[in-house]
Amino acid sequence: MYTAIPPWDIGRPQPVFLALAEAGAMEGSVLDAGCGTGEHVLMAAARGLDATGIDASSRAIAIAQQKATDRALNARFVVWDAFRLAELQEQFDTVLDSGLFHVFDDDSRQRYVEQLAIVVRPGGRYLMCCFSDRQPGDWGPRRVRQDEIHAAFGEGWRIESIVAAQFEINLDPPVAQAWLSTITRL
Repeated sequence: MYTAIPPWDIGRPQPVFLALAEAGAMEGSVLDAGCGTGEHVLMAAARGLDATGIDASSRAIAIAQQKATDRALNARFVVWDAFRLAELQEQFDTVLDSGLFHVFDDDSRQRYVEQLAIVVRPGGRYLMCCFSDRQPGDWGPRRVRQDEIHAAFGEGWRIESIVAAQFEINLDPPVAQAWLSTITRL
């Protein structure tokens, strides 16, 4: 996927996550699940947070590591499967998800949320931006409805908010409709 620049890689943090960081919504140890080339991890590290990014793509992780070196930032990047988060044997105060949740089918989503429940500390936050059912057309990933987010994060979680947002992309049009969710681990 990273032999060319994928549509979601805009070379900087998504504005919705930058706004969350500036508002202090990211704190403590941060994990970016599906970090791609690492912009959100590097944003967290630049703010002095203990930041880790995982992605299944070794090419994306190599690019992220090079960016960390070039920017003289202390961040950790690991080639890892989001369905094996528990095997990290760590817990995080904040988990970021910029476009991972929406790629999973219903069964896979459930497995992913089960793994999140293990790595998000009680009281920790899961901050997720996913493609929205408000997005017209049929290009791109599966659209997610708010009720699907509620169904996935039932017992053991509290959904603080789900608000309309946009993903910036490097296509025309340059944005896609999204849901930005703030979800707390009980």
